[in-house]
Amino acid sequence: MLARLQQLITLALLALALGWFAYFASSSSEVAVAGVLVIAFAYSGLFALELLLAGIVNRQDSAPPPTRRELFSAWWGESLASPLVFFWRQPFRAQAIPDSLTPASVVTGRRGVVFVHGFFCNRGFWNPWLHRLQAQGRAYVAVSLEPVFASIDDYTTQIDAAVNQVTRATGMPPLVVCHSMGGLVIRAWLKSARSEARVHHIVTIGTPHHGTWLARFGLGKNALQMRLLSDWHVQLDLGMPAHRHTLFTCWFSSADNIVFPASTATLPGANNRLIRGAGHVQMAFLPVVMKTTLGLLTVDFDMYNRVTCVSSKDRD
Repeated sequence: MLARLQQLITLALLALALGWFAYFASSSSEVAVAGVLVIAFAYSGLFALELLLAGIVNRQDSAPPPTRRELFSAWWGESLASPLVFFWRQPFRAQAIPDSLTPASVVTGRRGVVFVHGFFCNRGFWNPWLHRLQAQGRAYVAVSLEPVFASIDDYTTQIDAAVNQVTRATGMPPLVVCHSMGGLVIRAWLKSARSEARVHHIVTIGTPHHGTWLARFGLGKNALQMRLLSDWHVQLDLGMPAHRHTLFTCWFSSADNIVFPASTATLPGANNRLIRGAGHVQMAFLPVVMKTTLGLLTVDFDMYNRVTCVSSKDRD
């Protein structure tokens, strides 16, 4: 359903740009080109507004505030990363890389991965990750959470099925990798399943663990749940074991244009890893995030060396 909606949006924008150009090209080439550029890059203006708000809100946060250079870096990175996700991978390539669970595609003795996307996304978000795992012969399942605007709790049955599938294919609990709202879905699943032993480790990337300021403008039940310190967030950890958050590695950015204040993407007791100057979508595809996260597949967590900050130079 989401793929069809994003296909419609992408094709409508393309038609609008072509129609504008065709209408004005004969009378004013400057107006024709300018209109096409405005249509093509309007999303960059939205990112700039989001980052301006993030910069203001983050001044009162406990996390290090972003510099102007970091905000610009996040704006540029997000402007490059987001179109690939929302105008190509998700609308047109969501099923291009199928789940890998069969003996013919999975190497015995290798741990698998469950991928959980965020709000208004689908499994196509993870295609660069799936390419890597496919080449390594690892089992994986990338879910598509629907209905799009449902309650976060409604998605837990899909997670339960995905965890079971990868565990059966490998004989081992999977690594779970989540972006944005996906991390909240996993926490809701943990609460309902009450079995931390069913996962190897959980990695969240830009997840609003305590909500986000921007969710006040969101649509749907899940957006309401993601508001700062909502009642849903308060209830999420009630009755859960105190050591639960040690299962998590939480990547968060000082210049996240969607999840802010920045510290809302962290959990007490988790391995919270700060990246400076990366946007919300961009962060999920940084080489250091992908390499470090997939490296956890072979980590013995009793020996895991916890690191709390990645400098901007390490992002490359």
